[in-house]
Amino acid sequence: MMGKKTVIPFGPQHPVLPEPIHLDLVLEDETVVEAIPSIGYIHRGLEKLVEKKDYQQYTYVAERICGICSFMHGMGYCMSIESIMGVQVPERAEFLRTIWAELSRIHSHMLWLGLLADALGFESLFMHSWRLREQILDIFEETTGGRVIFSVCDIGGVRKDIGSEMLKKIGSILDGFEKEYSEITKVFLNDSSVILRTQGLGVLSKQAAFELGAVGPMARASGIDIDMRKSGYAAYGKLKIDPILETAGDCYARTSVRIREVFQSIDLIRQCIALIPEGDIKVKVVGNPNGEYFTRLEQPRGEVLYYVKANGTKFLDRIRVRTPTFANIPALLETLKGCQLADVPVLILTIDPCISCTER
Repeated sequence: MMGKKTVIPFGPQHPVLPEPIHLDLVLEDETVVEAIPSIGYIHRGLEKLVEKKDYQQYTYVAERICGICSFMHGMGYCMSIESIMGVQVPERAEFLRTIWAELSRIHSHMLWLGLLADALGFESLFMHSWRLREQILDIFEETTGGRVIFSVCDIGGVRKDIGSEMLKKIGSILDGFEKEYSEITKVFLNDSSVILRTQGLGVLSKQAAFELGAVGPMARASGIDIDMRKSGYAAYGKLKIDPILETAGDCYARTSVRIREVFQSIDLIRQCIALIPEGDIKVKVVGNPNGEYFTRLEQPRGEVLYYVKANGTKFLDRIRVRTPTFANIPALLETLKGCQLADVPVLILTIDPCISCTER
């Protein structure tokens, strides 16, 4: 016979979670029956700022939606304005954007792997993951001047170039990174304590993932072949890319997808270095945007959607961002049903929640 139901708050402050996610968990004994999300704890009103910041200045606001996927927020916003204004971005700038976007994906996944190791109580693995991530942040610092917020994406192209010597250096840093990364992935994928805490936990079927609108690694771990990079934005149309899929749909599958995506990002950066053409990195943009546009691109956590509405003045009417974590919350709530209370932190981590993005 089950015990009576109790409701306990999980978050917004929790030692395992990097960001303040808040769920009310309905329990019967130690089993989760239902999870009720509470969104808005760190809402900053960034979309409202279009009334105060003109469309050029808003690039800096977009980059500050999130500190982890900062570059891709700036890129998504710039792509929307460029599409409204009919601006043709130079090819070299498209390749540079792609290189920085994939480096952002690596740094995001490494950050997440460290947090997962920490949640599992695997301190040495946590330290190794973040030590390797530092190499990527050092590349950012050398190429953009920033380690978290870069401010290199601009409407019409990019603000900084990467010289041929630096491109070679990035290639050699990634060679060393890949070698060390291969070693720590063996622990994540083969260690018995990691397998015990992740395999068979939080299973999301392909059908459920589709119906609940899951995106990114969350969807791909359930066997859904979806990746916005295949639409060919920036330089992706000139690169060979196949979405990385798993079919089990559990925490282990989601971990495996992200681990393999780091290798994929390294390969995409190498392709960019080999193919990048000479030329300008920015075109001059004059006038004000007038019209509306939807932009979709693939962030580390999945598809992000930008909606921009302009009216011909320098201030936009509206900007709306649908972030991947927001899209993945219904799937998370589904996977939490029936799990044990002790497994909740690991389960939440496997959607890689970014709450500052979601609540803006």
